[in-house]
This record gives sequence, C-alpha cells and structure tokens, in this order.
Amino acid sequence: MNFAYQTYRLLTTVLFLFCLPIFRLAASLSPRHQAVLNQRLGCYAAVRVKNTGGSPRIWLHAASVGEVGVAKAIMAHLVVSMPDSALILSSTTEHGVLFAREKLGSRVTCVYAPLDFTRCVRKAFGTLQPDILVCIETEIWPNWMITAQKMGIKTALVNGRISIRSIRRYLYIRPLMKETLKNVDAFSMIRPEDAERIRSMGADRDKIEVNGNAKYDILPLQADHILKTALARRYRINDRPVFLAGSTRTTEENVILDVYQKIIRSFPETILLIAPRHVERSGHIQRLVNERGFSCQLRTHIDENRPRSAPVVILDTIGELQATYSIATLVFCGGSLVPRGGQNVLEAAAWGKLVFYGPSMEDFLDARDLLSRAGGGIEVRDGKDLAEKAIYYLSHPEEAGRIGRRAKEAIRSHTGAARKHAEVIHRLVRDRG
Repeated sequence: MNFAYQTYRLLTTVLFLFCLPIFRLAASLSPRHQAVLNQRLGCYAAVRVKNTGGSPRIWLHAASVGEVGVAKAIMAHLVVSMPDSALILSSTTEHGVLFAREKLGSRVTCVYAPLDFTRCVRKAFGTLQPDILVCIETEIWPNWMITAQKMGIKTALVNGRISIRSIRRYLYIRPLMKETLKNVDAFSMIRPEDAERIRSMGADRDKIEVNGNAKYDILPLQADHILKTALARRYRINDRPVFLAGSTRTTEENVILDVYQKIIRSFPETILLIAPRHVERSGHIQRLVNERGFSCQLRTHIDENRPRSAPVVILDTIGELQATYSIATLVFCGGSLVPRGGQNVLEAAAWGKLVFYGPSMEDFLDARDLLSRAGGGIEVRDGKDLAEKAIYYLSHPEEAGRIGRRAKEAIRSHTGAARKHAEVIHRLVRDRG
C-alpha cells in the first residue's frame, strides 16, 4: 500500500467520522432520506434484495441515468451468456436509481452506491457479496477498487472513457491513481485515446483493450415511434417547426432565447423546447423566458388532458429528453457553447435529427467525430452562427433531412460494443473459476 493511498484512506476516514453525525441528523428529518443514507453507508439489510441466489454475482456501478442505459445494454448480453447470474446495479444519484428500477425490473437488484469510505464499501461488499465489480465509464474509486481486490472480488472498468479535461486532474494525483488502477483486472475502453490516457494514469497496458461505445447499442432501440406520435399530440406540433435545446448549461439559455427571437422572425410558428441539464434550474429559466416577453409552460404542467398552449416549454423532468428529441426539427446539444465538455449528441442523431453543437465537446469527442465523419452534425461557433444555420436549415428541410439520416446511419454502423464489454466481464468470471 503506497503513501498516496494511505493518505487518501486516512483523509476519507477522518471525513467519514466528521460527517457521520451530520448525515444522521439530515436523515432523521425524513424517512426517505434515512433509507437512502443507510444504503450510501453500505447498509442494505433493510433492502428487499431480489434474485440473489444466482451465480456468479455481478455488480455493475453506473453514476447516473446515462450510465444506467449503458449498464442495461451490457446486462442484456450477460443474461444470455450467464443466465444463472445474479445482477446488481448501483447508482450514485436518486434519478439514476429510480430510472434503473423502472427500466431493469425485478431481474436486477437496484441500490444506491456506498460512499467511497472503507467502512461503507467493506460493509456493502460483505452484504451483497459480488464475485465481479464492474464500474462504468469514469467511475474510478480508490477504496472501492482496492477493498474489492482485498476481498477477492474481480474488478473491471467497462465502456471506459477519460476525457481531455479529466486526464489533467487525474495526472495531478497519479500516485493514487496508479495504486488504484493496479487493483483493476480489466479495462475495456471506448477509444484508443481513452486507452492511452488510462495507461498514462498507471493502468497495466496488458489489461487494456478498446471495444467501442455501448451507447451506440441502446440508441436505435430507444427510437420508439409510437411514443413519438403521443408526444407530437401532447405538444400539439401539427407540422410546426420545433427547435429543441437539450442539456443546456448556465448562460446558454440566454443564447438560445436570442437564437429563438431571430428564428421566429422568419418562422413565427416555431416551438421552442428547452431541457436544462439540471432540472432545478427550471424556475430560473422560466423567469428568463418571461423577461423576453414569451409565455412558457413547464413540462410537468402538460399531459394528454392539458396539451401545450405556450410557444416555449421547459422540460423540468428526468429521463424524457431522449424521447422528446423525436419531435424536434432541429436540435442544439448544450454544454458546448460554454466550456463544459458538451453532452451526448447521439441521442438526437438516433432519431435522424440534424444536431448542432458548440466548440466545447471534450467529453464526447468520439460522438462528435462520428457525426463529423458521416456529415451528420454541424458545429457552430456561437449564438450568431447557430441562428444563421438554424434559419438556413429550416428554409432547406430536405437538406436537413439528409444530414439527419446520415447521422442515424452512422450510429447503426457502430453497434456491437455492449456485447464486447460483456465478453470482458464473462472472461473475468471464467478466470475467477
């Protein structure tokens, strides 16, 4: 055990002891928070754990909603190759856990992830007793990985990605990362660049392979055209243009409203849908819209009996954005006109939509490059550029349609990664014996 990890373990232990009374006090105010806290502390005794009699016991950890979708795609292959396995999925966020319980059903035990404190992790592993621990994308937790190895649990990072932005932070703590990654048995990365970055952090080259992005596998399956028809009715589209700004971040909404004001001069019937990356900002965005003189509605105030009546709608819900892309004419993918690394442009492209994105796409370079190579996405410099291009493609719908179809076909041609990641997990099971 090296000095970097000893220091990390000491600091997290002290932090745990300091925070525990605060956690307990906060949890006492709400039974729901008490149940969540118990699981975050590694106590699953009160959880109705289903399907725990199977073997091997495979625990997949997904940070939030997006990673849960990846886990679902991988699990579909695990169920085929290891039908007697017990599957456990953990997530860090409430949205992730609720989404997992809704989408995965009774076949998978869904829980909150334990905090990265040694005591919590050891307790969680002791209760759920996984044979394999699989972390998805960028979930690299020192106490998780090192404790798992000490307890004889095989570990893997699958659909792994290390962005340009995050590699700089990881290299600052390379001694800790190297000690952590030494305890991981397999790295199944998305791109060669991700493989090289994890190697530079200290991963063993012989444990690394490149198997693509499992998100390509789930996107075509999510294109539910029955749902599209229902959404079009709920939002009263009736052949009106729809400009959808998805996963927007701070200050981008002002840019989007500037763009919308320019669009409606040429296309006054255009509907604007804004889906903030963090739904708790919905009230703030609603005030911005009203200050511009537009009426707007929250998505939670719209249903089959109360269809859309305002020109602007704010999606203040979780888990609906991917389906809502289906009714868009043009899509802007947020987090990209500000230095936030972008968001997943493929969710809209899977519907055959023309997707705009800004210059900051560092966290989704593989998705951006895929669309760029296929001629299925358009980068914009700023709000002025976005407005000009949006008006152009609204004026040339056939051209916009061709670009969207190229994007959709590019995604379909890159499926198969989920199966490869599942094979890595299966191989670990066989190695474990």
